[in-house]
Amino acid sequence: MPAFDTGGVRVLGVRHHGPGSARAVRAELERLRPEAVLIEGPPEADALLHLAGELEPPVALLVHRAGRETGSGTGGWAFWPFASFSPEWVALRYAVDHGVEVRFCDLPAAHTLAEEPGRPDLGAGSPDEVTSDEETPGEREPGEEPPGEEADPEHTRADPLGVLARAAGYDDTERWWDDVVEQRGDGEPSPFPAIQEAMAAVRAEIGPGGVRNQRREAHMRQVLRATLRAGHHRVAVVCGAWHAPAVHETVRHTVKADTALLKGLPRTKVDATWVPWTHGRLATAAGYRAGVSAPGWYHHLFTAPDRPVHRWLTDAARVLRQDEDRAVSSAHVIEGVRLAESLAALRGRPLAGLGEVREALTGVLCEGEETRAALVHGRLALGERMGSVPDTVPMVPLQRDLAAQRRRLRLKAEPFIRDLDLDLRKESHRERGVLLHRLRILDVEWGVPRTPEGSHRGTFREAWRLRWEPEMDVALIEAARWGATVEEAAAARLVDLAGRADLRGVTALTEQCLLAGLDSALPTVLARLTDRAATDGDVTGLMAALPPLARAGRYGDVRRTEGAQLRTVAEGLLRRVCAGLPPALHGLDDDAAAHMATLVDHTHHAVTLLGEEPLRTWTATLAAHAGDDRLPGRVAGRLDRILNDADELDRDTLRRRLARTMSPGIDPARAAAWLEGFLQGSGLILVHDERLLDLIDTWLTGLAPERFASVLPLLRRTFGAFAAPERRQIGTAATRAVPPTGTVSLPLDPERAVPALDSVGALLARAATDRRNSPGRAEV
Repeated sequence: MPAFDTGGVRVLGVRHHGPGSARAVRAELERLRPEAVLIEGPPEADALLHLAGELEPPVALLVHRAGRETGSGTGGWAFWPFASFSPEWVALRYAVDHGVEVRFCDLPAAHTLAEEPGRPDLGAGSPDEVTSDEETPGEREPGEEPPGEEADPEHTRADPLGVLARAAGYDDTERWWDDVVEQRGDGEPSPFPAIQEAMAAVRAEIGPGGVRNQRREAHMRQVLRATLRAGHHRVAVVCGAWHAPAVHETVRHTVKADTALLKGLPRTKVDATWVPWTHGRLATAAGYRAGVSAPGWYHHLFTAPDRPVHRWLTDAARVLRQDEDRAVSSAHVIEGVRLAESLAALRGRPLAGLGEVREALTGVLCEGEETRAALVHGRLALGERMGSVPDTVPMVPLQRDLAAQRRRLRLKAEPFIRDLDLDLRKESHRERGVLLHRLRILDVEWGVPRTPEGSHRGTFREAWRLRWEPEMDVALIEAARWGATVEEAAAARLVDLAGRADLRGVTALTEQCLLAGLDSALPTVLARLTDRAATDGDVTGLMAALPPLARAGRYGDVRRTEGAQLRTVAEGLLRRVCAGLPPALHGLDDDAAAHMATLVDHTHHAVTLLGEEPLRTWTATLAAHAGDDRLPGRVAGRLDRILNDADELDRDTLRRRLARTMSPGIDPARAAAWLEGFLQGSGLILVHDERLLDLIDTWLTGLAPERFASVLPLLRRTFGAFAAPERRQIGTAATRAVPPTGTVSLPLDPERAVPALDSVGALLARAATDRRNSPGRAEV
């Protein structure tokens, strides 16, 4: 094969995220002083390369279809991530800092996004998987074919690094690559000639890969030829090690053949921008196939080339002292370093790797506590951090508006989970909550509502859990079709959703409209709600739609929104529910009765928010039908409990209904179902009403054994739903209950009592003997 130093072209085959490769690229560029640098990446981003000096890695190039509609579900976007230890990033920073021309040379994303919009590595399923970064030296599928093209199974299963690692006597591919490349120090000979020669040998054995790989390499050669024709004599090409032989041997491939490979490819219009990225998204655990197992470790190796083991264990000791409250001294660190270096020497490694420092952390700093060591090691190995991009990068107006609001409201986008508690009585807090609700309407789940704890419950409180993910920038770009600002886009999206939703969906959207402060969309959404309510004859649908509408109307004033109109609509729904409720309560099986009891419960809680007059109307409707023996037992019990709690049912009437339900002529299963509906949610009424408890106790004790066995599962389900303290209180009350007929006398069988009396006598005699044999013990 041609020598590596042929002409003025240097092809640097790298791993896409590796500190050793990055240091080697930097050393080679400083030695070569190239006039132009070509980097594997999407050419559409060439206009953004001058911004590299203003970026803080990790960052990513985002290329997406221009004008793509939201929710198409076909992908249409892809990321190219860069960390501080990525060789491509080092090459890019060198070119920008030295004023050297720099270009991307991979197959344009305009082709790949048009050709394979649904392919997972283009971001449809996992947005952090990258189109052009996938065929890394460690990639297990260097010849993977796109869908619809026939692939050679031998090629798609081939692992070039695995072949080389086995030839070197390693059974762990990652460990071999780390030893040979990533843990190399500054000043060592360039590894690129050996890498290129090794990859050429593997390619000669297993083939160059599929058609997609060949097209990519053909485009790289085309860009290289154009750069040489432009008068640049010293050119450095930084690409994946798998592609290095094909790019270096440009003279062996004709222009005609490369042009034929690229002819007729589909094309779509795309836009590109820089977005922040995270170390978590660079990890293989996140599903990124070109990722690394420990981004934090690689970042450490790159930024601390001198004494990396010493510094790593020092950082671990600091974490143990500050976060775990462990007494870790400098002596622990010294002994940990000695152990890591000794293990590396025993294993024939040039430098202690991640495995050795983990064992040192476990055995010395954590003194054998594997769980604690795993937590600290995992935190350091990931080294979660998030990059940043300046305001000068291209953004859609929606992104710029969100960035401005984040700065104004002091909400920082962070890659880790943070809880946020808001007091809606404060203007700044209310605006934060409004922004988070608007983003959720746009499918940007930066904040997720959570249940507040303890004293933070209340209508004027909101609790959120925040975490920013890189793909949320994609969601913002997709949502840009709805408007230029977050408020405008959220309002337009809400109106669109309301036009296609059913009654229940429209009521939920009405509540979202108020939470998000979208007053401009409220009239349209309410009009949709009125239309749906007028044409929906399903009472259960109306009952399900009422609670969110009642909440919105009741708590509108807290959020400074108009609630009177909402309460008017809610009262109209309630009237229709009351008119259609009677027939809906009859002819229900067990499952339907349970669902109806839940709906009645939720509707009652909603009506209590609407005021006294609607509540009187609702309770009057329930009272008119509560005594109907044709109602399912669970529904009848629930109606009686609601009326009892609302003081609309006197105790004597309740006891008469209970006595009638539990009379001997009634099926015990119906009585158990009534009891389940009556006690649903809370059984404390049995603690405070002994006569009610007596009725239930008398009913149970009077059941025949076979009937008791049939209702026992229902009773267990009813009482098992109560909290343990509540069950204890009911049990205590049951032991105090006195049967209304007086003392119960049970027949005594003296013959059956004889064995028990003999056992008691033996126990007493034994206790007396123990006292005599132990005179020093206190008498009991």
